[in-house]
Amino acid sequence: MRMRKTQVYLRENELRELHRIRKETGRSLAELIREAIQRVWLKPASRGPVGLWSGQVKRTDVDHDSIYDKP
Repeated sequence: MRMRKTQVYLRENELRELHRIRKETGRSLAELIREAIQRVWLKPASRGPVGLWSGQVKRTDVDHDSIYDKP
């Protein structure tokens, strides 16, 4: 993939933290910044529904409050 060089102004504390992360991870500053841009601004499209449980569904979304009906 072709890349173009650009300039970014960062606050001292931001740059200091990026250098710390760079040392810990062995990744370049440019790579860290590109990843942050991708995650925050160029979010990939979702890949479909995500299940938070396994097994058979016992209630529908219409009656989900029914669990509170019985004391």
